[in-house]
Amino acid sequence: MRWRLGAACALWLAFAVGTAQADAATDIPASLSQGGLVITRLVPGSQLKVAGKPVHVGTDGVAVFGAGRDERGPLEVTVVAPDGHRRNVSIAILPRDWPIERINGVPPKTVNPPPELAARIEREQAAVSAARNRDDAREDFLDGFVWPVRGRISGRFGNQRIYNGDPRAPHSGMDIAVPQGTPVRAPAAGIVTFAQPDLYLTGGTILLDHGFGLSSNFLHLSKLEVQVGERVSKGQVIALSGMTGRVTGPHLHWGFNWFGTRLDPLLLPGISLPSQP
Repeated sequence: MRWRLGAACALWLAFAVGTAQADAATDIPASLSQGGLVITRLVPGSQLKVAGKPVHVGTDGVAVFGAGRDERGPLEVTVVAPDGHRRNVSIAILPRDWPIERINGVPPKTVNPPPELAARIEREQAAVSAARNRDDAREDFLDGFVWPVRGRISGRFGNQRIYNGDPRAPHSGMDIAVPQGTPVRAPAAGIVTFAQPDLYLTGGTILLDHGFGLSSNFLHLSKLEVQVGERVSKGQVIALSGMTGRVTGPHLHWGFNWFGTRLDPLLLPGISLPSQP
């Protein structure tokens, strides 16, 4: 069922995904977890700024924004109504405890790639980042999300990873352990903005844009079933899982972004922690 975020123009509704509490005065959340997403509806014609930067507001008043893993807050939000009335809200950011994961046995050349591969890695990562800049008016995210695969969660968003004793950047998404060749389904409808079968770090890689700067990325795929520009529906098979790129075993990495801000897929509407086997 499609989410209905409210009909009355005079009422502002907000859904703060991930331990957020609504502010009674504005319905912008008073608090939000690190890695959390806010989906809100403003009076149509309103303007929104988050941390001083303009944010896309749809013709129906829908807007989204999020708090990254390392956001400390408070996150300053300004809403200007069509009549010019301004509301300022300071969103408290709720910190999370980020575990440390130690992963050994990773091939040394993938942990510290040789210099001759540095240009390739930089070029590939720049292409992925560019695909996240899309800001379509589509509201595919309003239908909520489903799991792209079902399996044991083997890596959580935000965890600090140490490969072969060498500290690395925090984990940017969620790893789900599944056998190689498991069908990967679109968690929400969207348009494929990036699809490459053999990136150095992430192997088979797909980016799926859900509108308003929200996008999912799927890494380490063994086979891609879609191509750039293709529109896919929620639940459609887009790839097969694998163990390409820098991995120690077969799994799907599912990441989620608001433009360049990485968010926790586990905090999306419709997603909840599955029971562990």
